[in-house]
Amino acid sequence: MEAIVLPPWVVLAIRLRPGVWEYVRIDVNTLIVEELSIPQYLRFKEELINGSSKDNFVLELDFEPFTSSFPRPTLTKSIGNGVEFLNRHLSAKMFHDKDSLSPLLDFLRTHHYKGKTMMLNNRIQNLNALQSVLRKAVEYLTTLSADTPFSEFEHRFQEIGLERGWGDNVERVMETMHMLLEILEGPDACTLERFLGRIPMAFNVVILSPHGFFAQENVLGYPDTGGQIVYILDQVPVLEHEMLKRIKEQGLDIVPRILIVTRLLPDATGTTCGQRLEKVFGAEHSHILRVPFRTEKGMLRKWISRFEVWPYLETFTEDVAKEVTAELQAKPDLIIGNYSDGNLVASLLAHKLGVTQCTIAHALEKTKYPDSDIYWKNFEEKYHFSCQFTADLIAMNSTDFIITSSFQEIAGSKDTVGQYESHTAFTMPGLYRVVHGIDVFDPKFNIVSPGADTGIYYAHSEKDKRLTTLHPEIEELLFGYVEEHLKDSHVNKWYRCVLKDKSKPILFTMARLDNVKNLTGLVEWYAKNLRLRELVNLVVVGGDRRKESKDLEEQAQMKKMYSLIEEYELNGQFRWISSQMNRVRNRELYRVIADTKGAFIQPAFYEAFGLTVIEAMTCGLPTFATLHGGPAEIIVHGKSGFHIDPYHGDQVAELLVEFFDECKKDPDHWETISKGGLQRIQEKYTWQIYSGRLLTLAGVYGFWKHVSKLDRLEIRRYLEMFYALKFRKLAESVPLAVDK
Repeated sequence: MEAIVLPPWVVLAIRLRPGVWEYVRIDVNTLIVEELSIPQYLRFKEELINGSSKDNFVLELDFEPFTSSFPRPTLTKSIGNGVEFLNRHLSAKMFHDKDSLSPLLDFLRTHHYKGKTMMLNNRIQNLNALQSVLRKAVEYLTTLSADTPFSEFEHRFQEIGLERGWGDNVERVMETMHMLLEILEGPDACTLERFLGRIPMAFNVVILSPHGFFAQENVLGYPDTGGQIVYILDQVPVLEHEMLKRIKEQGLDIVPRILIVTRLLPDATGTTCGQRLEKVFGAEHSHILRVPFRTEKGMLRKWISRFEVWPYLETFTEDVAKEVTAELQAKPDLIIGNYSDGNLVASLLAHKLGVTQCTIAHALEKTKYPDSDIYWKNFEEKYHFSCQFTADLIAMNSTDFIITSSFQEIAGSKDTVGQYESHTAFTMPGLYRVVHGIDVFDPKFNIVSPGADTGIYYAHSEKDKRLTTLHPEIEELLFGYVEEHLKDSHVNKWYRCVLKDKSKPILFTMARLDNVKNLTGLVEWYAKNLRLRELVNLVVVGGDRRKESKDLEEQAQMKKMYSLIEEYELNGQFRWISSQMNRVRNRELYRVIADTKGAFIQPAFYEAFGLTVIEAMTCGLPTFATLHGGPAEIIVHGKSGFHIDPYHGDQVAELLVEFFDECKKDPDHWETISKGGLQRIQEKYTWQIYSGRLLTLAGVYGFWKHVSKLDRLEIRRYLEMFYALKFRKLAESVPLAVDK
């Protein structure tokens, strides 16, 4: 995967398979091959930057000793299936005799909610008593009808030591009790997971996403505001529904709460980002809670980039702890971090409150910017990667479990390194050397793919559900025309260029206007391929032409877009539309593009998952998406869409020409790919599947943390020291923003 040439040595990093590496050096004069340790290999890398150094006292980070005795799989196919492995291994190890089941009894007796005892009361003191009581309870329940509610035999159960939480009726209670009896008699990993999924454990969930403009309207397309916001807002109503369903089935009358915690932005004109508490659309008990960034000088009022948030996060965490506990009148049961900043805050908060933590990266910047570790100093002034990579290491090693959207996010593919895998061993010369950062075989990794809300995203062919009242607006958006002499007025600053031939299919994309999303790359591929320009119109939604961006990447991309339009005379075949804030209209926009027999394209150099890919496919739109990252797993090439390599734009253009030529000859070809995409989504990518899995994982990892001391004191102390001695100083070096 990597070669370093430092005469007389050629040093190689060899990736035998995902997650498995070895390092060698070859003397070009003698051709002698020697194996290297990781520190030796990293020292060679550092010589590229610093030259030969005699400094033997380099800070080396090695998390392996803390996890070396812990079980982990070795097969590549097991990566991302951590909970299955954990259940199998620990079930066999811990439940080898009856006495070893005592931690399970202790765990069942810990369940309380605001003073109310659940599952077991203090009448049951040992395993023999539990087993005996369960058998008596099951025998008694067989005399009742299956739909008898728990309330009718609650008093009788309390007298023998059983409380609410087993189920809402006889049938459900018996199922749960049979599962536990099976576990007590002969533990089985699958039965254990199903049983843990039924235990009442998650009533209050906190989801952290500090950066960007986090609101439900009028924000999409602003800098740092895109897929992550959609991911959370689409997930939460379904997650709340799943929590309500489980609580009802458990026979409880508890009202769950979900708090999405983000940053309060006093200067957020035209949005609700300055509002402390906001109810989530489509949910009854879920809210956005906004907490400001604060320093000794007071509250920061303006937006700042996700790369500049680091000096504020420790104080933000303290403020969040107070706000959350006051709002919930309790501690949360599960804390979920999103992206690097949210995951760092989640780590600090979970440690402070003693709560189960889940990490969701969305994107680890290290893989998006090649060589951003070894040449970190070149990126530091703009991106402050020293803080970000340090925060990522802290979060991924402190969390209880990690959710990823795809296998590729963890361990890449045969030819590409995964996002997490890139943190296994790396160096930031002059800062520290990571000898062992994370192991992709760690059983904390679980692949749980997000989806699209099927109540909102649905096939273009479902005519009775279509939002036809929005069609005039969308028609104006795509084809509206303003007289040439008005082109510089405020009237049409939301678009550039017009489409002259409305009969052609539309090739469509929608993303943030930054380097990684590669929208200008797509425009260039299109511009250079005359046949593609004949076949289809191109519509790009991204960036905001109506105001000057504060984001440097967006400024550069905008300038490039203007130059491409002029150089290739794209007016007439191309439409560049400013970011659209109306989420409801955007959903219908996908379907209107499908009406033209067009296609969606996602041209990013790297995409951790690809929510827009899911959205487009759910609307029946044939989709072309980058093979670098999650879309490579979402799409089955040639059946439910197409993979593209953004580093070979000419080949992408030819693949598009081939597709649209084929559709012209055979209209059924378009329908085949459209239906293939819809089938793929229904089988694997829905929020209902996601929410059920998330809650089950929270229960399973909460259980194992309790009974097997997964919350290891040694690694926590190591991380505390790393945070205090390294991260704090790095964060303090990031300049504080100044309100203007």
